[in-house]
Amino acid sequence: MYTGRIVFSQLIEFLPKREFDTCVRRYAGNYRVRTFSCLDQYLCMAFAQITYRQSLRDIETCLRAMQSKLYHCGIRGKVSRNTLAKANENRDWRIYADFAQVLIGIARKLYAQDDFAVQLAQAAYALDSTTIDLCLSLFPWAKFRKHKAAIKMHTLMDLRGSIPCFIRITDGKVHDVNILDELVLEPGSFYIMDRGYIDFAGLYTFGQNLCFFVTRAKCNLDYRRLYYRKVDKTTGLRCDQTIVLKGYETSKDYPAVLRRISYFDSETDKRLVFLTNNFTLAALTIVQLYKCRWRIEIFFKWIKQYLRIKTFFGTTENAVKTQIWIAISVYVLVAIIKKELDLDSSLSEILQILSIVLFEKVPITTVLTKNVSQNENLEFHNQLLLFNL
Repeated sequence: MYTGRIVFSQLIEFLPKREFDTCVRRYAGNYRVRTFSCLDQYLCMAFAQITYRQSLRDIETCLRAMQSKLYHCGIRGKVSRNTLAKANENRDWRIYADFAQVLIGIARKLYAQDDFAVQLAQAAYALDSTTIDLCLSLFPWAKFRKHKAAIKMHTLMDLRGSIPCFIRITDGKVHDVNILDELVLEPGSFYIMDRGYIDFAGLYTFGQNLCFFVTRAKCNLDYRRLYYRKVDKTTGLRCDQTIVLKGYETSKDYPAVLRRISYFDSETDKRLVFLTNNFTLAALTIVQLYKCRWRIEIFFKWIKQYLRIKTFFGTTENAVKTQIWIAISVYVLVAIIKKELDLDSSLSEILQILSIVLFEKVPITTVLTKNVSQNENLEFHNQLLLFNL
C-alpha cells in the first residue's frame, strides 16, 4: 500500500515556490499577515478551481473536512470564508498575474517543439477576446451597457501547445482593437486575428516590427489590384492578389501593399477573404493558418466549462482578477503536468481525475496514467460463473 503524500501535495511540487515568493515580495503581499499567507490563499483558490467549488462557504466546508491533511499540502493558516474573502479583496491581483506568467514561461519551453496543423518554422499566435457577463448591481465597475455589466479577457495564444502568453482583463466597453497597442511583437512571428482587430494603423506596425499578420477582410474594403497570381481552384482558392488600399484614411494608415486571398469553404458554403503582409508562404498555407485560430475559441470554451470564471467569489475588481488569474495558472499547471509526465489524456480528463483524488494517498503518476476498462474480462473470479459454457 502506498503510504506517501496525498495527490494535492504532489501537485504543488510542480509549482516554482521561489518564483512565487518573489512575486509576493514584489507587491508586499504578506505585509503584516500572520495566519493566512498568499500561498494559503493561492492553494485554497486553486483547490476551488480544480474541484469546481460553488462559493466561499463551499470552499471552507470542504477544506475544513480535510483539516488533518491541509498542513501536508502547504495550507498552514486556518481556512475561513471571511478571511479568504478579505484576502481576495485586498491582496494585489498582480501577485497571481505575475506568477501565472512564470508558469506560462515554463509551459512554453516545454511545448516549444510541438507541431500544430501547419508546418511552420516561425512562432504563430492567435489573438481574440471573450466576454464574461456580470450583474450590473453587483459589479458596477465593469462597465459594458446601460443595464448590463461585463468584463473582457483579451488573450494572445501560442498555437504550439495552446498556451496563453498574453492576457489583459478589461471592462466590457474596451474595444478589441485597442489591445494591438499593448502587444510586444516578436520579429518573424505570425499573428492571426479576426475582423474585430482591423485597424490599418495598428496593422502597419506589424510590418515595421518585421512580423506578419493574417486576418479577414471586411466586405466594404476599398482597394486597387496591382498583381495577381494563378491559383488551383480545385483546392478552394479563388484568387491571390497584391493590392493597395484606396480609401483616404486607410491609405494613409497603411501605405504599403497587402496580399488579398479569396477562398471558398465548401464545408460552410462561404467565401472568405483574407489579408496578410506575408508574400512568401503559399496561399493555401495562409488559409490553413487562419483555420488554426479556432484553437483559441476552444481555449475560451474549455476554461468556461472546466474552471470557475463565469461566477465569482467576490464582487470587487481585485477579487475578480485574482480569481481569473489563478484559474489561468491552474490551466497552465495542468498543461505542465501533462507534458512533464508525458500523459496521453486530455487536459479536461486530467482535471476531472484530479478533482476526485486530490486528497487520496496515491502516486500522481499512477492515478493519471492507469486506465482500467470497465468491460475488461477478468481471469479470476471469487465465485462461479452463472453460465459457464
